Amino acid sequence: MFTGIVTERGRVVEAAGTSDRGGARLVVGHSAVLAAKLGMGASIAVAGVCLTVVEQDEVDGAARSVFDLSPETLNRTTLGGLKAGGDVNLEPPLSAGDPLGGHWVQGHVDTTTAVSRVEEQGDHRVVTFNLPAGLETGVVLKGSITIDGVSLTIAALDDRTFDVALIPHTLEVTTLGALKPGDRVNVEGDVLARYVQKAVDAAVAAALESK
Repeated sequence: MFTGIVTERGRVVEAAGTSDRGGARLVVGHSAVLAAKLGMGASIAVAGVCLTVVEQDEVDGAARSVFDLSPETLNRTTLGGLKAGGDVNLEPPLSAGDPLGGHWVQGHVDTTTAVSRVEEQGDHRVVTFNLPAGLETGVVLKGSITIDGVSLTIAALDDRTFDVALIPHTLEVTTLGALKPGDRVNVEGDVLARYVQKAVDAAVAAALESK
């Protein structure tokens, strides 16, 4: 479980390449501080995607972690399209007693979407995204959403798009500051909204069956 509060930006050392186990492998460089929190089999959110560390090493003093990407991950997220040298948002899992600074984030990306518009507002920025089909019921005004691993609040919403407001800190410490129209991002809807919708659907179905 994560919170959507990015710890640092990692650097893609090797883009996703074919693995001899099927799927693909991704190598990400990061700080030694983060490496100390990880180990073989540890989970970490990479651009919002919960991945498992399958190897760790150090090259020229830089810590690196290796991840296996399943066909499902490649189909549902942007990780298969990452380029060597690109940045990714990183967050280790929440530990017992840690503050919940963002919202409950599973790292289970629903889908990807594209940036529709970027509007500068002084040192702040409003980014508009296309609303993915199937995610409509999990996106509510002033509700939470995760974009590339960053916990955000939906500032505006209509039938086709939603807006998020980015403060200078978010623009500086995450990859969202580099977004431009047409860029694709990973999206995870609010897990609480997902369970509420499931309960409502079940109640409606039961009511219809009882008639």
